[in-house]
Amino acid sequence: MLRPKSQRLSEDQAESLALQVLTFLLADAKQISRFLALTGTAPQDLRDVATTRELQVATLEYLLSDEGLLLTFCQETGVDPTTIAPALRVLTGPSEL
Repeated sequence: MLRPKSQRLSEDQAESLALQVLTFLLADAKQISRFLALTGTAPQDLRDVATTRELQVATLEYLLSDEGLLLTFCQETGVDPTTIAPALRVLTGPSEL
């Protein structure tokens, strides 16, 4: 999900990135357990709420809250770390960040 710096992320790209982060978290039992606990999401409900705006925002916020996790995610996926905060702004709107 690399993009030129001058190009704004679309809503679809931001949603896709959030789902990519969620998939990354699902691969790590410790991270997904912590994420679910912090968001109050039950594991059995994850499939139903994965595409909701609230969970997408929470996913990106969680990633941004841990620089090491952010850098690991970006290294493993090839995503530019500077795309995460703009994706969050797209999903929340500029006034909520």
